[in-house]
Amino acid sequence: MNLKGNLSIAFLISFISLMGFGVMAVLVSKQTIVHFDSTIISFVQSFEATMLTSIMKFFTVIGGAKLIVVISLLVLFLLYKVLKHRSELILFIAVIAGANVLFASLKLLFHRERPDLHRLIEASNYSFPSGHATNAFALYGIITFLLWRHIPSRLVRIILIILGVFMILTIGLSRIYLGVHYPSDVIAGYFISACWLTFAIWFYQRYKEKQSVRKQTSER
Repeated sequence: MNLKGNLSIAFLISFISLMGFGVMAVLVSKQTIVHFDSTIISFVQSFEATMLTSIMKFFTVIGGAKLIVVISLLVLFLLYKVLKHRSELILFIAVIAGANVLFASLKLLFHRERPDLHRLIEASNYSFPSGHATNAFALYGIITFLLWRHIPSRLVRIILIILGVFMILTIGLSRIYLGVHYPSDVIAGYFISACWLTFAIWFYQRYKEKQSVRKQTSER
């Protein structure tokens, strides 16, 4: 598919994700999603077991702020010092910083209290949308995109996508299992992060296209 087609798809996904978040926000505000949330929480927590709880705690730590910072610093070092991809460095910073600003601002806007059904860990601040889900989608989504650009192997690309999706879904699921987020918090986090991520990629690709056109024009 050509660049124009990719740009159109990225913009469309961003728009659909924004609409998806809007729907979730309305349902949460009107409290018409309570039954859905409680049903999913009950189902997920019905699998509670000592080993599974340890696994879910592990993944929730991976999706936490401290590990996000560590992973981000490693990626920044790789992009800046090793690969010297300065434009990709800026894209990465914009995606991660933007995702954090978005979920922090939205939490303050909606003031949704965390579920109090059966918590296996404690968590502070507001619930909607899930910061873990938002950050996981942004971090593993942008890492997948950046690696995709430099990996020609179709098999490795498929494995890369599977690993990215696994990390995103498992971190979100861990928050529901541990009782610190409603499913709607996690879904909303995915939607708003997907919106920002795909918009950032769309903007970046347009910038690279214009840069390429200018270079070709100057060489003539």
